[in-house]
Amino acid sequence: MPENTVTAPLAPMEPEDVADAFAYIRALQAGDIETACAVVDGMGPEVLKMLLDVAARVFIPVTAVDDHDGEPCAHSFLAAALGRLLLELLCDGECLAGAPGIAKTIIRFTENILTDDHGDVADILRQLEAAGMKQAMEAHPVRLTAV
Repeated sequence: MPENTVTAPLAPMEPEDVADAFAYIRALQAGDIETACAVVDGMGPEVLKMLLDVAARVFIPVTAVDDHDGEPCAHSFLAAALGRLLLELLCDGECLAGAPGIAKTIIRFTENILTDDHGDVADILRQLEAAGMKQAMEAHPVRLTAV
């Protein structure tokens, strides 16, 4: 399979990008359209890339699990293929184009796959944001300048 945004290793996101992307996703999830619009306006032209980066970090680890004594099995290949397919649909902009479509897909995936009985989606989104922020901060540490 050729390398692409779906199969290539994920480079850490910038901390600001993690914060902005999740602020937008959480605002949409909460139904706060005014805040979502304000956040997305401030994200600039890279909004789709940021949301796709988040989607990759949400979908791929969940669908790429193998639970067969550490050995890949038919189900793990199927799950991984499903995750890549979903991400490819978002990347290609097929029926889910635009920032709201990507964000709502992340929210639905979180609600249906990552929570127990459609539990606290907002809490799971906060946990995903914290994990993304941790990775971003480790990759892009804040440099203190002397005054």
